[in-house]
Amino acid sequence: MATTNLVATCTTDRFFSSFCNPNYFLAHRLPQTIHRDRVLTSCCNSELPLKAVKPVVMPETSDGIGIVRFLKGKSYFVTGATGFLGKVLIEKLLRASPEIGKIFIQMKSKDQESANKRLYDEIISSDLFKLLKQMHGRSYEAFMKSKLIPIIGDIGEENLGMNSEAADKISEEIDVIINCAGRTTFDDRYDAALSVNALGPDRLLSFARECKKLKLLLHVSTAFVTGKREGTVLETPLCIGENITSDLNIETEAKLASEAVRKFHGRERLKKLKELGNERAQSYGWEKVYTFTKAMGESVIHSKRGNLPIVIIRPSIIESSYNEPFPGWLQGIRMTSPVILGNGKDQIPDLLGDYQSSCDVIPVDMVANAIIAAMAKHGCGYVPEVKVYNVTSTSHANPLRLGEVMDFSHKHLCDSPLTETTTKDLERMKFHSSLEEFTSSVSNAITKQEKEMKNGEGEAESHTTLSMKGKRTLKYFVSLAKTYQPYMFFQARFDDTNTRSLLQELSMEERKMFEFDGSGIDWEHYFINIHLPGLKRELLRQRSS
Repeated sequence: MATTNLVATCTTDRFFSSFCNPNYFLAHRLPQTIHRDRVLTSCCNSELPLKAVKPVVMPETSDGIGIVRFLKGKSYFVTGATGFLGKVLIEKLLRASPEIGKIFIQMKSKDQESANKRLYDEIISSDLFKLLKQMHGRSYEAFMKSKLIPIIGDIGEENLGMNSEAADKISEEIDVIINCAGRTTFDDRYDAALSVNALGPDRLLSFARECKKLKLLLHVSTAFVTGKREGTVLETPLCIGENITSDLNIETEAKLASEAVRKFHGRERLKKLKELGNERAQSYGWEKVYTFTKAMGESVIHSKRGNLPIVIIRPSIIESSYNEPFPGWLQGIRMTSPVILGNGKDQIPDLLGDYQSSCDVIPVDMVANAIIAAMAKHGCGYVPEVKVYNVTSTSHANPLRLGEVMDFSHKHLCDSPLTETTTKDLERMKFHSSLEEFTSSVSNAITKQEKEMKNGEGEAESHTTLSMKGKRTLKYFVSLAKTYQPYMFFQARFDDTNTRSLLQELSMEERKMFEFDGSGIDWEHYFINIHLPGLKRELLRQRSS
């Protein structure tokens, strides 16, 4: 879930009212040496030991992979460059190798002027690039404009939405294609998700074949692409007829979506297309339309690649940066954030999920580093088969649990509340195993809040019926629970044999520059001192923009 979420993004404004002083959380950050005693919810009777996992120390080699040497002078074509991962990747490429060639950035824009404006507003002026600003001083903007070339286009359109002149120019220059584009809304409309996630890779393959000196096509997928699985999820390419049922036909799915577009109109069209996507995903064994269409995209790459060198990166839940370019950088309200915010601001202490379920989180800077390392590893020679890398964290000795995430969040939000009106004695999260039980408990919590509010205003009469606002709040939390349900009971672990092997090939110097060893993450420190303060900064940024 290299992903944002429709429910997450469309409800961001719910968390902006009555906000705390913007410097409050910065002044109250917890020390990095923190107590290891666990906070247990009332629904969990046993403690899980929480131990810091020491990073594996690899033997030093002379050159390692030769990442910096590979980056020098190479030119790239990047889709999805203005997204969360895409921006972090571009920042690291430019900072690690100032002598890099050009980075052609595909952007949805009506004309070149608007594309140039997007480049400046969303990348050049972003605080993510402040280290580069310090490095280049007054020449920063000139440096960025000399390296970053905005290209009008859309992976969801024929010929990638590019005019022939732009396509010809890029095909002459680029060495690597990096596909970070994707529709990441879990419950997306089926036609749009198919066009970008399933058919977009096919368009990229066609373009890649025209590139004169292409060394690699690197495709960013998701670790959850294999669908409803338990046990160990291997780093194996997806192929219809092998590990995807031969009953699945992408052309048939596209026709179904097109028929729905023609048949329905207005709001009904959007509703029906979302329902169709979820129905088709569930019928073939996937949780959501997002992961279903991403699986189709991988199968297209595997079946149509020909002799093109292909690498697939599968990150799990991508969250804020661990170290680079600074800790806690985040773009958008993502994945675990709506649940955490619901407890912190609305004081709803209920969660549909299993305390013990795996919560596979990986910081965005580690994903970017893994992409760069894999690119350098495979961009220098023939890649005989599609190589897959799971960039994940559950394969290690002490995988993160969902309950731990909620415990860390509870501890942080009690010490540093989200708003001035939020109490510091938040209830600990209660876990529910059924939607009915969860809905009932949330309804009771909202009813209790409304009754206390009315009594506080001098109205002593009984209050048992939810107000319209209360019903909207309940509807939001139920919708959130349904959206996240498959991942709140997740029991699988992701094999990362290929990723660990790649890590071992790095020299000690490369390990310092391009770290992506998830086993070394102290999760308590990450959530309490890095991720949650970063989330607050992102909320304030969105509020002020």
